[in-house]
Amino acid sequence: MALNLTALALLGGLVVIATAWGFQLIGGYVPCKLCLEQRIPYYAGLPLTAVALLLLSRRSNGLALLVLLAVAAVFAYGAGLGIYQAGAEWQFWDGPNDCGGGSAAPASAANMLQALQTTRVVSCTEASWRMFGLSFAGWNAVASAGLAGLALLSALLLKKKPVAEGVSA
Repeated sequence: MALNLTALALLGGLVVIATAWGFQLIGGYVPCKLCLEQRIPYYAGLPLTAVALLLLSRRSNGLALLVLLAVAAVFAYGAGLGIYQAGAEWQFWDGPNDCGGGSAAPASAANMLQALQTTRVVSCTEASWRMFGLSFAGWNAVASAGLAGLALLSALLLKKKPVAEGVSA
């Protein structure tokens, strides 16, 4: 069961980060500094999740437990970043002072108008898109919390597994 949950966490995390890249590369949304910072837990957490999956497949449950706890902590941090930015977007608190939208400079003056028409600049404190009331940051908080929960549940199942195996029916 822990193996399946860990595989689900890996697959889910890959879908989330691919979606973020899709909105950027296909949708034209330029991520702000805080948006880019929210991707770092995926860049760290997904390889760790893959390592946990490998350890589970080799029945190295002790090491897998430690790695899964690290994965849970990484994605919990990511959820915190998402909550922070979503709260700033709802003006519950101030966002970072040095955060705003940005984009690469056009290659030539002729491309400037085209770049302005196709690029959506994203600010850290203004939601550029919402679905069911949640912005990109809000959805990232939900996804990161879910991934942290899956990793933690996998770890808890590993911790309980040796006790359950020792009981004969």
